[in-house]
Amino acid sequence: MLSMLGKLLDMNSLENEKAIRAIVATCVEAYASGFSDRHISEKDDDDGTINMKIHNVFIAALGPEIQYYSALARSLDSSLGNMLEKMAIRIATLHYTVSQHVEGCLYKEQTDYIAELLEKYKRHAQKPSVLDYQGITKRIGDIIQKRHESDYYLYDEVTGMRYLIELKIGGDLDNKKARSEKEALLEQYCILTNQLGEDKVKILFATAYNRYGEGKPWRQGRVLQFFSEDELCISRDFWNLVCKSERGYDIVVDEYKNCVHYIIAALDNIKSIYLSNE
Repeated sequence: MLSMLGKLLDMNSLENEKAIRAIVATCVEAYASGFSDRHISEKDDDDGTINMKIHNVFIAALGPEIQYYSALARSLDSSLGNMLEKMAIRIATLHYTVSQHVEGCLYKEQTDYIAELLEKYKRHAQKPSVLDYQGITKRIGDIIQKRHESDYYLYDEVTGMRYLIELKIGGDLDNKKARSEKEALLEQYCILTNQLGEDKVKILFATAYNRYGEGKPWRQGRVLQFFSEDELCISRDFWNLVCKSERGYDIVVDEYKNCVHYIIAALDNIKSIYLSNE
């Protein structure tokens, strides 16, 4: 019996890996094709993505290749991040019910408490902890109806867990948005926990990769000012979560590397068009 169960688990794991790899391959190939087509079609467009960024005379003085790569790199970084976000959502749908909004009731007493808490974080008067909002469902009173757009709201039907995720691909948390983004997550948390209880909902700040190096501690001050260590879901942890596999990160990165030749070919194609006269 145990042997049969082990084989079944292995089969499920293998099918999960195949499905993840198929999504990664499809997303990367489609991204490369779209990225190439878009930039090539904009070659003679003064308002094109690259053309709009190449007129910095101080960069231009360094030569056409540097000028081109400087403009392209910014476009690549932004669009690649968007692709990774969409890819993660597609992978998550293999194991979760995925939504990108939360709406319902919370209480004025809860929003008042959240505002007080965030002000303490802002002034560095209190270090964030998940214990800070433990018991927040007991703060009831005047009802407020709200709807929040969410990066990822994942519901695991097997375990009953719900994850509210703020995803920043590289982990950059804007100084002006840090407070409002944690506020939105806490309000979503209240909406869900008022209905479901506090033990089945988690708030997470996630990144697709670790800007400090895989496996190294996350040190960005702006993030740690508003999010506790227990709320961080960095790189490997994020991909393992959305893949619902302890090998999720390794599978995604390995398949991306297998398919990255599509992006390299697209970049070569764009370069040949933009630097054809150089």
